Amino acid sequence: MADSSGKPLGKSTTSAGAPAVSDRNSLTVGPDGPILLHDVHFLEQMAHFNREKVPERQPHAKGSGAFGEFKTTEDVSQYTKAALFQKGAATEMLARFSTVAGEMGSPDTWRDVRGFSLKFYTTEGNYDLVGNNTPVFFVRDPMKFPHFIRSQKRLPDSGLRDAEMQWDFWTHNPETAHQVTYLMGERGLPKTWRNMNGYGSHTYMWVNAQGEKFWVKYHFHTQQGMAHFTNAEAEAMAGRDADFHRRDLFEAIKRGEFPSWTLFVQVMPYAEAKHYRFNPFDLTKTWSHKDYPLIKVGTMTLNRNPENFFAQIEQAAFSPGNTVPGIGLSPDKMLLGRAFAYNDAHRARIGTNFNQLPVNRPKVPVQTYQFDGHMAFDHTGNAPVYAPNSFGRAWADETGPADDGWETDGDMVRSAYTLHAEDDDFGQPGDLVRNVFNDKQRELLVEQVVASLNGVGSPVRENVFTYWKHIDADVGRRIEEKAGAAKVAEPVK
Repeated sequence: MADSSGKPLGKSTTSAGAPAVSDRNSLTVGPDGPILLHDVHFLEQMAHFNREKVPERQPHAKGSGAFGEFKTTEDVSQYTKAALFQKGAATEMLARFSTVAGEMGSPDTWRDVRGFSLKFYTTEGNYDLVGNNTPVFFVRDPMKFPHFIRSQKRLPDSGLRDAEMQWDFWTHNPETAHQVTYLMGERGLPKTWRNMNGYGSHTYMWVNAQGEKFWVKYHFHTQQGMAHFTNAEAEAMAGRDADFHRRDLFEAIKRGEFPSWTLFVQVMPYAEAKHYRFNPFDLTKTWSHKDYPLIKVGTMTLNRNPENFFAQIEQAAFSPGNTVPGIGLSPDKMLLGRAFAYNDAHRARIGTNFNQLPVNRPKVPVQTYQFDGHMAFDHTGNAPVYAPNSFGRAWADETGPADDGWETDGDMVRSAYTLHAEDDDFGQPGDLVRNVFNDKQRELLVEQVVASLNGVGSPVRENVFTYWKHIDADVGRRIEEKAGAAKVAEPVK
């Protein structure tokens, strides 16, 4: 057998490396007889096929991504000692974009928040930044996160998605108002992944070489310009090409049209957090750009498509808990919850040793006392598997205050954040509606909310009107006028 150029093709093998007898015909008793149990190659092919897929992610199941490079073009060393953010540094990276609620087969263009996950293969280990295309999120406490995700998924009886369930959760948790306003606006329907911004969303800590600490927020601004679908365009594209966003990114890079984003950060001096007018660690809040202007850091460019989607994208494992020297976590409750939950999800989904997979491996040597487990590929021979030890294997033993630690006070409690001067759930989304959205965007927002209420009955429907009146009295009134007298379709359950 030969390929299209006439070059002879080698034979395939079994997974154990032996020559495969046939990839077309199973071993049978005569041409029409039963398959024999000792056709081991057939049995191995089928057994592997039955296990070919790993469980999809719970949120962010539908997505894709590409590889690229981040270049630090500005001097931000006064804020962080992290190697990747030193001027002139060029760091290989991976980006994955996704929807939140939809399953693997769902259309890319459904209205949803988009995931914006980045893995930087730095000289100090992997740094992951796991955010969205919006600067805020729906909830501020990770205890609510499973409840939120379930409310966006499917009903237990019919297995269908349900607007009433979504609005019931949102209206019972008023901190969702800021993110829901973004979702019902233009950013809920980005035209392409290349045409949307990305945000770290959480507050992180930066530490400089002198040990000074700062709070930061990440903003990635698309250099392609922001662009969005209308509802009609998104619906039409969902039927025409359910993989439109994935296809657009792959084909743009294949053409040599490499998408890029400029990274800016907001920097808050450490001591100012305690008395800032909003709680700076509340994931449902933004920081005023007037108070903390954007500071340019560098440019992210995606220039290489994956060679194998499953190995390099589906098995890519991101976690906001993966930090490097000069970068730390903050008291953001959602961030701290995710720092555990993400890596634990990967252990359940793709295996204990997921960081040994090529796409997740750091580019620097790994010296860990994690030992054995399913599919262990790396090993340390007969080196000691415990620390401390007397046989020369390195181990860590730092003591004293942590460089990336923060001050804490008070007793152990189960409570909401301490309120700051201007903390409330409806103030920032109201400002977004009144002072950022223009008249056309406000009208589209009203129409989108009204359309989303199809199938939503009492008392959830009335709760929605109250919810939006708290965000903005005029917008809430217009929503109620347009939807209040409309006939409520029976929910499909």
